[in-house]
Amino acid sequence: MERKRVITMSNEAPVKEQRVTKQRLAISAALDTLDDFVSTQELHRMLQDAGVPVSLATTYRILASMADEQLVDTLRNGEGEAVYRRCSATAHHHHLLCRSCGKTVEIEAPAVEKWAAAIAKENGFTAVQHTVEIYGLCPECTAA
Repeated sequence: MERKRVITMSNEAPVKEQRVTKQRLAISAALDTLDDFVSTQELHRMLQDAGVPVSLATTYRILASMADEQLVDTLRNGEGEAVYRRCSATAHHHHLLCRSCGKTVEIEAPAVEKWAAAIAKENGFTAVQHTVEIYGLCPECTAA
């Protein structure tokens, strides 16, 4: 079986070569069907239910690789577990997350960006990165 290789580039890492395997393609396709964040175990269970032969360890490895390549967003859920989602936004952004149903809304927050830059500058920090996730109840869960 011929394996394709894809070269990915990042502002922070050197060029990296990644094998495109059936498992990687299946995980990528599954992520494309989801609107909300999903844990590795949930995604693995979905793949198993669909008859996709991929191990849990491979699922963890591929999701970590995709996160490193900035192909998916990663955050920690209420239990501290890493969850993943393919985001439509291509620029830096944040999320509103429903604590009840998991609904996620991508948001831009220029005020947060200015604040983070100012705080970093005041304290002499450079090459700063940040993550802001806002948890609450979505309108549907609030109404219920």
